[in-house]
Amino acid sequence: MLRALLHWKNLIALLAILIVSGTIFYSQYLAKKIAIRERQVVEQWAEASQFLIRAPIDAEILFATRILTENKTIPIIETNERDSILNYINFDTTKAAADPAYLKKQLQQFKKSHPPVIWTDPVVPSRQNRYYYGESSLLDQVRYFPIVQLCIVALFITLILISLRSSYLSSQNQVWAGMAKETAHQLGTPVSSLEGWLEMLRDVPGTEKIVPELEKDIRRLQLVSDRFGKIGSKPQLEKTELVTQVREMVDYMKKRAGAGVQFSMEVQATHPLHVLLSPPLFNWVIENLLKNALDALNGGGAVAVLIVEDANVVQIEVADTGKGIPKNEIAQVFNPGFTTKKRGWGLGLTLSKRIVEQFHNGKLFVKQSELGKGTTFAITLPK
Repeated sequence: MLRALLHWKNLIALLAILIVSGTIFYSQYLAKKIAIRERQVVEQWAEASQFLIRAPIDAEILFATRILTENKTIPIIETNERDSILNYINFDTTKAAADPAYLKKQLQQFKKSHPPVIWTDPVVPSRQNRYYYGESSLLDQVRYFPIVQLCIVALFITLILISLRSSYLSSQNQVWAGMAKETAHQLGTPVSSLEGWLEMLRDVPGTEKIVPELEKDIRRLQLVSDRFGKIGSKPQLEKTELVTQVREMVDYMKKRAGAGVQFSMEVQATHPLHVLLSPPLFNWVIENLLKNALDALNGGGAVAVLIVEDANVVQIEVADTGKGIPKNEIAQVFNPGFTTKKRGWGLGLTLSKRIVEQFHNGKLFVKQSELGKGTTFAITLPK
């Protein structure tokens, strides 16, 4: 599913690049053609304007007048050789009348945009009329069209990617739920059978030391089965005293850690911290974080648990002095299958993140990590 999603992302990105590139090239081609045509119109307008001054023939005057009046889109400013404004066309007359500097500002912009069309008096060569012009609304639309289309394509791609990601996450969640339910179901039968055998062993002489240990293992299997069963369906949250819950798991893991590992737990709160939890699932999260810390220590170092109360949330931090996580791998630690250990499926942190964020409306993230100095995971839960 992940490969298919990446394939679709690449295909969509390539298609978008081709569409936008083609649009930009074609729009530039059209813009150049329109710009050439508009300059020709300005040249005709300039010739017609001068022709009307000196033409004696009525028919030609009518033709020149037609050329002048048909230009309703291209703004033109006529000046003399000293760039004093003589005439203008296709401007907002209200703005021109209200602001004496309006036409001068437009003239400066036109000078930067295009070289003027120059008419030289054949009788007095030093006398010139210059025609500065801007761009029509059509040319502006053609120039800005690729940007508009780029925004539309980007929005379209974003919606498709969001849809594909939502579909992928939904399928992934269904796989997790199905796998969890099936695991809980498969564990149920052998655990029930083991409980029966345990009751039979109680009556057998000489098993007094074996039975308690077997009972602990069976209870552990029941706990695992219960956890998987709760992942497969929406668990019921209970109002729970957080510090007590975390301390139980710290004490549990402390007994199973090596002598070279030092545990510490600090609580920065002046009163009991009650939050809504699913105790079996939340215990699993703390257990996974503590196990990861122990694996990073390789038998020697320190694990520190800190619980801090904020205005709206409670934060639990699990820090170790282990090997740390490379920066390029921090973003992958919660991905299914990612692991740096020789054994395991790389699902512990993935399931932990799902439990915290989907079932408890909290967040689980790597707060900080440095190679050779250790890693700190943090959980935030709403109060």
